Formats: sequence, C-alpha cells, structure tokens
Amino acid sequence: MLFNSLAFAVFFAVVFAAYALLPHRARRFWLLLASYGFYASWDWRFLGLIWVSTAVDYAVALRLAANDDAHSRRRWITLSLIVNLGILGFFKYAGFFAESLADLIAPFGHAIPDFALQVVLPVGISFYTFQSLGYTLDVYRGQLQPTRNLLDFALFVAFFPQLVAGPIERASRLLGQIATPRHLSWEGLGAGSWLILWGLFKKTVVADSLSQVVDAVYAPGAAATGPEVVLATYAFAFQIYCDFSGYTDIARGTARCLGFDLMLNFRLPYFATSPADFWRRWHISLSTWLRDYLYIPLGGNRRGSRRTLINLLLTMLLGGLWHGAAWTFVAWGAYHGALLIIQRLLQPTLDRLAPVSGTAARLWWLASILGTFHLICLGWLIFRSEDLGQVAHLLTTLFTSFEIGSTGDWWLPLGLLIAPVLAMQILQARSDDLSVQFRWPMPARAALYVALFFAIVVYGEDFGAPFIYFQF
Repeated sequence: MLFNSLAFAVFFAVVFAAYALLPHRARRFWLLLASYGFYASWDWRFLGLIWVSTAVDYAVALRLAANDDAHSRRRWITLSLIVNLGILGFFKYAGFFAESLADLIAPFGHAIPDFALQVVLPVGISFYTFQSLGYTLDVYRGQLQPTRNLLDFALFVAFFPQLVAGPIERASRLLGQIATPRHLSWEGLGAGSWLILWGLFKKTVVADSLSQVVDAVYAPGAAATGPEVVLATYAFAFQIYCDFSGYTDIARGTARCLGFDLMLNFRLPYFATSPADFWRRWHISLSTWLRDYLYIPLGGNRRGSRRTLINLLLTMLLGGLWHGAAWTFVAWGAYHGALLIIQRLLQPTLDRLAPVSGTAARLWWLASILGTFHLICLGWLIFRSEDLGQVAHLLTTLFTSFEIGSTGDWWLPLGLLIAPVLAMQILQARSDDLSVQFRWPMPARAALYVALFFAIVVYGEDFGAPFIYFQF
C-alpha cells in the first residue's frame, strides 16, 4: 500500500475516523492493528520478522535494566545485535554475497543454486531493525528506561507512517508520545495536511516526472552523451530528494494528523556548504543513527587524527552498504567517506581563506553551496548506476562525448519541474523557517494549496509508482 495511492487514502481515512472516536488505550491498540494491516498489505508473511524483533528487543531491554552484571549485560545486548543484524544481513545481503561468490567461481566451472540467489527483501527491514536496535542500545548505555508495556513497544516498532522508509525514530522521542494520550487539534490537522499535500506534490509531480529523463540515460545499454549525463544526474539529484523527502513529509503529515510529531529528516540539503554539512541535512535520522551507534563507539574523533579519518571512512562505507547490497553503494559510501576525510584535512586552510563579511563572504558562501552540490551530484551518479561498469562508462562519456543530444529538449521541462521546489526552499532558507508558508496571509496560502492540488491531479504521474527508498 503506497502513500501515493487511492488505497492508502481510503485506509488513512478509516484509521483516522476510528482513531478520533476511541479512548487513549483503545487508540494505541487500533493503531497497532492498523500498522500490522498496513505492513501485511505488502506481504503478510514478513510480519513475523517484525514480531521477532519486537519480542526479542522488548525482553532484552527488560533484562538489561534488571541486571547489573557487566558480562551478563553484554550477552543480552549481543543477543539483540545478532537477531536484528542477522535478520537484516540474511534478507538484505545473502543474495548479494551469493551472487558475488557465483561470479567469482563461475570461471572455474562451478555454480551456486538459483534459490540462494533469490532471497526476497522485506520492505522497510533496514528501517525497523535499526529503530528497534537503537532502543536496546540506549537501554544498554543507561540512556533510557525500558517500557514494560508490550503494546507501546510494539507500536513503536511498527508505527505505520514511518514503518517502511523512516524516519528512523528514537525511543526517547516516540515511545513517550505513544504512552501519553494524544490530542487531535486543528493546528495538527492543518500542519499535517500541508505536509501530506507538499509531499504528494514532490513525489507525484516532480520526482515521478523527472524519472523519465533519468531512466533514459541510466537504463542499461542506454547511449547517452556527456551533456545528457550531466542533465540526467541533475535530474536524479532532485528526483531522489523529492521522492524521499516527499515520503518523509507524508509520513510526518499523517503522524501529525494523529497527534504525533516525527523527527525532521531533511533540512534543505542542497543548501549545504560542505560534505559534512550535507550529512547534517540529508536523511538526518540515519546519519545521526550512524554517528551515535557506529562512529562514536568506534572512537569518533577521540583517538587522534588518523583514527578519526579511519572512523569516518568505515562509517560511510557501512552507511553506503546500508542502502543496498550492491558494489555501487559500497563505492558511493567510500566516495562520501573520502569527501569527509578531504574536508577534514583541508578545513584549517579553508577557514583561513574564507572571507568573514561583505560581498566576498556572500560569494564564498554561494561558491561553497554550488561546489558541494556538484560533489554530491557526482556521488549520485555512482548511486544511481546499475553497476560499477556503468559508473566507469558514464564517467568516460562525461569527459569524452560533448554532443548536445536531447538536452535541448530537456532543459525547459526540467526547469519548470524543479522551480517550485527550489523557490519554496529559497524562501525557507532566507527566512530560516521550514514552515514559512504558515506566516502568509490566508488568501496566499489558499492559492498555494489549490495550485498544489491542481498540479497533483492534472500533472501528477499515475498514482502507485514506488518510492525509491522502498528498495532499501
């Protein structure tokens, strides 16, 4: 059941109507049933994986809180790690490693059975396993007291707005909201409805339309020119942003309508002035998860400059692999790790060179944004490619083929698609307010809402195109 489908609109209308009429305790049970039903609409067989993560981490957290023996506590947290990472590792990476092994042994006349190469990836598994694992790690560190209410914890793991593609919530934020009675309000409905509308616009009008240009260049066997590669990569940068942030907006919007406040997952990422700044703005729930549960435990920046650089690279490598079982994602993670390392090495020099005020400072800021954006786009080329062979082919094309190709026909439609998103983000950046539209006069807001609704109905691609991050 996709957010951008009529089925979800009907589903949410029924869920909301019943939720509004029920008392608090019944509301939690109703949301849990709705969340399981939402996930079962993808494939009911994989509900068992959510139940295993829920049961194991609920029990582990209680044992951790009741046990003072360090050795025993390590055994319990190890159980949580093994179960969650074992489930994730098998379903997400077993096929990848089996395929890599098959390629390795094929020249010697050996083969791997087909069933070993065809492991189905359960939707959302990367998100809910990290969310559940983060809970037990927080309890293990003494940063959180475990809940004894199994219903609350089960809803925390399976809450349907963010179950499939995040944000990856922390128990310290969401569990307390689940345990506390939620109050419906016109303010929450207004804010939630705006997020849903804006998210649907970004997904169905912008992202799904941009995909046509992207697919024309990145399809296997496509013959593209250098300028076409450049334009398609720009298009993909906005496609993946509008697709993923559109999902997050709809998730946050549906939750807000129900009285819940999910964390912000994107903060104007293409206004970043450095690679490190980009990761403070892009997929914030994952980048902070990797920081808190991987980078800092590895030693962070506390063990000298050399170890810091190694930790950065390892964190980004694993962050890349989190996105998918493919060498392109490993290469993408390595690329971003290299960017962070280079930035850290050059930062003292850049700080000395940066103007502090005046026109020169504004030009430096603009150059930093444009430079960072193009570095990020080069990474998107790696991310979007089917395999490393295509990465090499596209990079070669980029610097050897200069025919205009179809770009003359693409500039105007791409500009028209991107312009509304870019205009809104410029307004948000200038006002330092991601909800700047709520400060507009009512007629201006009404006109914006009508225009977005009209665009979705008339220009939106057919409802039902999957979100990109569902494959992760």
